[in-house]
Amino acid sequence: MKIAIVGTSGAVGQEFLKLLDERNFPADELVLFGSSRSAGTEYSFRGKSLRVKELKHNDDFSGIDIALTSAGAGTSREFAADITKFGAVMIDNSSAFRMDDDIPLVVPEVNAEDCKKRPRNIIANPNCTTIQMVVALNPIEKLSHISRVHIATYQSASGAGAAAMNELKVQTAQALNGETVTVEKFKYQLAFNLIPQIDVFLDNDYTKEEMKMHNETRKIMHSDISVSATAIRVPVMRAHSEAIWCETLAPLDVEDVRRAFESAAGITLLDNPAESRYPMPYLLAGCDDVYVGRLRKDFTRENGLTFWTVSDQIRKGAALNAIQIAEYLIKNRLL
Repeated sequence: MKIAIVGTSGAVGQEFLKLLDERNFPADELVLFGSSRSAGTEYSFRGKSLRVKELKHNDDFSGIDIALTSAGAGTSREFAADITKFGAVMIDNSSAFRMDDDIPLVVPEVNAEDCKKRPRNIIANPNCTTIQMVVALNPIEKLSHISRVHIATYQSASGAGAAAMNELKVQTAQALNGETVTVEKFKYQLAFNLIPQIDVFLDNDYTKEEMKMHNETRKIMHSDISVSATAIRVPVMRAHSEAIWCETLAPLDVEDVRRAFESAAGITLLDNPAESRYPMPYLLAGCDDVYVGRLRKDFTRENGLTFWTVSDQIRKGAALNAIQIAEYLIKNRLL
């Protein structure tokens, strides 16, 4: 099994390296690719030093079985043909192909079988907030169809990459020292602040990030579900949080939902209000699951439920989801 990582030096690329090793992924050979700037950089993997090759329009992907790509939408579009022309499956973490009709958009806990139909040999990784939400919604959907969701996301700096995480560190130190705060990655200072805008605003006054959650969820869940989101950037280093309200066609007993969460793959229920136990990003950065808590009946709607989730954006929201897709392909002999 020959695996490639495209975009090795980024936050997600680095997480690919860690997870392939941690999960004992069956990679007999690993090839690293990056931009001209990162080419030549060396990384250690399973006791060996691997050097990053510059991504070029050539035959470097001959013999590659799976390519894990996280180098931005423009790079994914430009190099997709080079990556897949010899038969490699491209599992892409960018937004480039997510809503293309002939590209499966996959969260393994929800719609793994969609991997079987991939005419262009590309599988798209959904947006991080969508992944987290649909993993939590799926056990409820199995009990009763979800008609609509209202959600507020509280997205950490990690969602904007390694440079954004570093900027939050620098800004925090500057603010505490009374210095002028440097703002480059975000529109405003993130340290000690909340920014209720992620991505650009569209004609309907939702942001592109917010509309992704609506459109991607419908594609992943094969559903007419309506999702109204407000996406907020918060001064947290890693792990996104979401406050979710959903309405089902039939009323559900909270204990039935609780049991569904407890038995669902990829979910850890952390919910004991009496002891103030609930998911928090401070505790869960670096963890794999989607953590669920604050589960309760919405007392204003007969068929309403509300709950809170936390998940590491770089892990389940990006690198882990892609590697789980790769593991599914191998396990089910879909290469």
